[in-house]
Amino acid sequence: MKRLLSTQSLNTDFAALLLRLIVGAMFVRYGYTKFEAYDTILPMFGDIIGIGAKLSFNLVIFAELFCGFLVLIGLVTRYAIVPIFITMIVAFFIAHANDAFDVKIAAFLYLALCLPIFILGSGKYSIDSLIFNRKRDE
Repeated sequence: MKRLLSTQSLNTDFAALLLRLIVGAMFVRYGYTKFEAYDTILPMFGDIIGIGAKLSFNLVIFAELFCGFLVLIGLVTRYAIVPIFITMIVAFFIAHANDAFDVKIAAFLYLALCLPIFILGSGKYSIDSLIFNRKRDE
């Protein structure tokens, strides 16, 4: 009971794992859905940042599917979260700029969750930890 009331973290690495798994899995799901319905969604996808709709859509799929998977498994997590963060900035501030907050709340939440993932990194329970701790031991 005393430990629950303490201000010290119970297990930061486990918290990083849970956060990575939840956010990574959601982005992989979103990215895969877009990839799977590529030809259907692309004509509806606007050129909101001026680089072309197709390139924009491809970058979103890259960020959500590929980088989401890297976050999920904990491989180069801090680098992988950056494209996701940028995608959520564009989604929240540009793509849904004129929408009510309740419409764009998911983009805001994912944008906010990118920050602790970047700060925490991949943690002890990750591919990064397996790779980099093994190299340090050698």
